[in-house]
Amino acid sequence: MSAEGSRTVEERLAALEAARAISDLIATYGPLVDSGDAEAVAALWEPDGIYDIDETRLEGHAAIEAMVRSRGHQGLIAAGCAHLLGPPRVTVDGDEAVAVCQSLLVAHGEKGFRVLRATANHWHLRRGPAGWRVRVRTGRVLDGRTEAPYLLAEGAHGRRVDET
Repeated sequence: MSAEGSRTVEERLAALEAARAISDLIATYGPLVDSGDAEAVAALWEPDGIYDIDETRLEGHAAIEAMVRSRGHQGLIAAGCAHLLGPPRVTVDGDEAVAVCQSLLVAHGEKGFRVLRATANHWHLRRGPAGWRVRVRTGRVLDGRTEAPYLLAEGAHGRRVDET
């Protein structure tokens, strides 16, 4: 009998609801960060959550809020930008979950819109009293470095990559 077949309808429904809540959380990131809503972006993370993107590691709500309020990010918003996240592959294991997706940062400039970066995103999420929140989001630009495809493969198989 498959693992799916050994689970009750209630257990399968709970897993589907969790995956949907996580997908919704990830889909919310782009609109919030593109609108500059620093507090709402930070609230997607646990209070001590980590956003590890390439050479930058943000820890906690204050650091994530500061990134959204930064001159660089505000300049992107003022010129016109979109953080587009592909549909995530979500693996739920009780109150822990892993999700993986790619994202594009598209920005408006002198010659119209252009893709500034394509990123592999690996999410470790945890369910708590406030619902699902990001524990660690690790992102690496898809520019040929080996770490980015590793993040994608591990997430697609439902495996965590952070050791926090």
